[in-house]
Amino acid sequence: MDALKGFKIIAGLAIFMVALQVLNAVTGYSLLAFGLVPRTLYGLPGILTSPFLHASFSHLSANLIPFLILGTLVIIDGLNRFIAVSAIIIGLGGLLVWLFGFSGVHIGASGWVFGLWAYILSRAWFQHSWGNLITAVVVALLYGGLVFGFLPRHGVSFEGHLAGAFAGFIAAKVLLSAPGNRFNAAR
Repeated sequence: MDALKGFKIIAGLAIFMVALQVLNAVTGYSLLAFGLVPRTLYGLPGILTSPFLHASFSHLSANLIPFLILGTLVIIDGLNRFIAVSAIIIGLGGLLVWLFGFSGVHIGASGWVFGLWAYILSRAWFQHSWGNLITAVVVALLYGGLVFGFLPRHGVSFEGHLAGAFAGFIAAKVLLSAPGNRFNAAR
């Protein structure tokens, strides 16, 4: 998949998040009821919905630029790769937050962003190529500050950041390290 087509898909997801945020704001942030609430049955659907919901426009904007960049770097390898990586990050990362997260509502795309970041860094380890190595170095330099997101802070789901990054590593391990895996072929 070429970079422009991939970016359009990622931009479409970002526009969807912006539209949801507008709807959320207009309805007095009623959509936050669909966030992930750990260890509750009503919080389980939040595993899938929480990455698309944000507490404010500034919260959303903090996630959009890294999502656009990192998502595009993953989708260049193909739409199926992006879907598989995102499904692992959102599913596994969300499940880990549901199991171990602080009690309260967890929302935002930052877990997804941390997962994409970890996947790109891990990809260089599992698929040895100059392109992957250069991409990982650039991503590490541009987004190395994300490691501070692993530190507990009031009002920030650092558990979501940790779980997303762990799930991104697992996505790379599962999708890239197994010989003969259909996702292991260069695209």
